[in-house]
Amino acid sequence: MLPESSTPNPLPQSLSCKRERGERRSLSYSLNGKIPPTSALLFLGLLAAFFLSLAIGSAPVPMLSGLFEWLTGQPSVNALVMGEIRLPRTLLALFVGAALGLAGAALQGLLRNPLADPSLTGASQGAALGAASVFYFALLPGLGVFAPLLAGLVGAGLALLLVLWLAGSGRPALLLLAGIAIASLCGAALAAVLNFAPNPFAMQELVFWLLGSVSERGMAHLIFLLPALIIGGAFIWLQRPLLAALSLGEQVAASLGLDVQRGGRIVVLGAAILVGASVATAGNIGFVGLVAPHLARPLAQNRPDRLLLPAAAIGATLVLVADIIVRLMPPGREIRLGVLTALIGAPLFIRLIWKERRAWF
Repeated sequence: MLPESSTPNPLPQSLSCKRERGERRSLSYSLNGKIPPTSALLFLGLLAAFFLSLAIGSAPVPMLSGLFEWLTGQPSVNALVMGEIRLPRTLLALFVGAALGLAGAALQGLLRNPLADPSLTGASQGAALGAASVFYFALLPGLGVFAPLLAGLVGAGLALLLVLWLAGSGRPALLLLAGIAIASLCGAALAAVLNFAPNPFAMQELVFWLLGSVSERGMAHLIFLLPALIIGGAFIWLQRPLLAALSLGEQVAASLGLDVQRGGRIVVLGAAILVGASVATAGNIGFVGLVAPHLARPLAQNRPDRLLLPAAAIGATLVLVADIIVRLMPPGREIRLGVLTALIGAPLFIRLIWKERRAWF
């Protein structure tokens, strides 16, 4: 007879197997479950904001006839206003908001932290520093208005490379710590550029650009933004199984055969691409990537993999509505888009924190 201390006890192993099977069933339900019907309302609201953005402007232009005349190539004022001013501005607001919302949802799911913000990757500060260098050193003069855009993309890419090099092959949390360090470094360099601006006009132009806006942009700007949105979104979308498994813990994700470190790097890379391209195109648009996932989380049943599309839709809607408000303000007192999103997003975020506090106490 075996000693009592060496007698095998199957109960813990049985409970462990049952728990693992339950976690696998939960993960399978998370990946294959249907999107709640309320999510359809998000996309209806997004569609309404899109057409409202096309219809509102300083000049009374019929939306449908203006679009038709622009699509058919008719040389009219309505076609010019709709196709060269309102449509690019609306599409940029849509894509920038979707990119920021998607990046915020991915990072919050990866870190299992509702306070994670897309700027933690360091890409937004790198993009701002790259664009600021153009204003300060008068680089790439032959590119005109596209010079800050290209320099911003290069700055975001260099910042991301520094983050990946600094983090090595560490866990997702280490990647974000490296992102915070590089973001602080880029922020300090940006402050130095502002401090040593050659003249007040250059500083004013730089500050206005950093405050964020989708005005005075054209269809050509979408050439830079769309590829980044597709590539970064694809990186994040392919890691939905990892985001769902991480909601149960890193050990569960590893037991399911998922590479947490490699998948985390891909998610951070996708978020950095989205944020860097957005900042390079439209400047800093604050609080969208932080607030949009919180607003979408109840509709996604708190599942990180289900949160991606609703957060992107809410982010796009927030930026569209904010840009509509900007256009409705009196002439000569137009507030910058990034300032308005921060003014809208900060009270929403405070309300969400207050609601969570009341739920805990």
